[in-house]
Amino acid sequence: MLTRNENGGSGPALPARIKRYRFPEPVWVTRPTMPPLEKYQEHLRSIWETRWLTNNGRLHETFERRLGDYLGVEHVSLFCNGTIALVVALQALRIHEGEVITTPFTFPATAHVLYWNRIRPVFCDIDETTFNLDPARVERLITQDTKAILPVHVFGTPCDTEGLEAVARRHGLALIYDAAHAFGVRCRERAIVASGDLSVLSFHATKLFTSIEGGALVSHTAAQKERIDFLKNFGFADEETVIGPGINGKMNEFQAAFGLLQLDVIEGEIANRRRLTAVYRHELAGTPGIRLQEDLPDVEHNYAYLPVLVDPDAYGMTRDALYDALKSLNIFARKYFYPLCSQFPCYMSLPSADPKNLPVAERVTRRILCLPLYGTLEEEAVRTICAAVRELGAAR
Repeated sequence: MLTRNENGGSGPALPARIKRYRFPEPVWVTRPTMPPLEKYQEHLRSIWETRWLTNNGRLHETFERRLGDYLGVEHVSLFCNGTIALVVALQALRIHEGEVITTPFTFPATAHVLYWNRIRPVFCDIDETTFNLDPARVERLITQDTKAILPVHVFGTPCDTEGLEAVARRHGLALIYDAAHAFGVRCRERAIVASGDLSVLSFHATKLFTSIEGGALVSHTAAQKERIDFLKNFGFADEETVIGPGINGKMNEFQAAFGLLQLDVIEGEIANRRRLTAVYRHELAGTPGIRLQEDLPDVEHNYAYLPVLVDPDAYGMTRDALYDALKSLNIFARKYFYPLCSQFPCYMSLPSADPKNLPVAERVTRRILCLPLYGTLEEEAVRTICAAVRELGAAR
């Protein structure tokens, strides 16, 4: 019998007809597409020859320039990871106190960088279709202590940038985007990372675009970039001049080399994910209780994730039960993002973390599940995953 408890627990007993969908090897929620080893070795050879391992080496400079060209932005600063880039973004805009309005439906780093900057996060409810911050709800939370808005382009779906920009302008607030999921996304032919005052990208190994670890901060002026570059390198202006308290956020040559090679294959990766997303949508269309996100008009999506919402009443089992069932079939989906950041012990005492204030986010976090999606995933594997999802629901 299939389990139906809301919080999951022990896995379901699967009917024999469903066990045939079990994969012999694990199918992970994501997997990096690796560049040709021999090309990476060529870069390694040049690193060995120059012995320049970090501190703005040749590969770093080349990667930064080519990345800006690809994204269609002029000012890009590379970082060792996206979290440090987000810490520096707040410092670059001199946000050191008060409150910042953000989403609870995100990876923990979004809220944690506020804590590390001694800023109080104010959690705002989300839109049920995009899973992003709702500008109208954001505006209702603004107080005299509010210093900025920190939205996230969740799963690479663009926020309502015009609505958020209007709110920020009306109240004189900084607007920093966590664009960790939004590499290469364009809206009305404009790079989504060109929105707001600053945008932060993550190049972690689990991301669509990776430099193993790594990240970038997109700014709008040469002066802004100069300040950011000082801050990520201990505040050094030159070898004898420190202009302020910076941090070590530099990307090294090994990461830059990997990122350079990823730029050569990223278009193919996005194309493959687009094709597999279409398969998922076709195969799961009409499945009771399973809702997939659709493409937005005037948006060039990057297909970084494959999120579905599971309605337990219509589907016949909870999200957690489906997660357990798929896991028993060697299909490793992920509950991105569960629990909400507002449910973490370090934040749950905040007034804005009260579940009554976040009804949509609370509902979505109990129903969200990201299914496997990456460029080298076989189309037949996607069809098998979809068949398992359909039959698990039908077996209620």
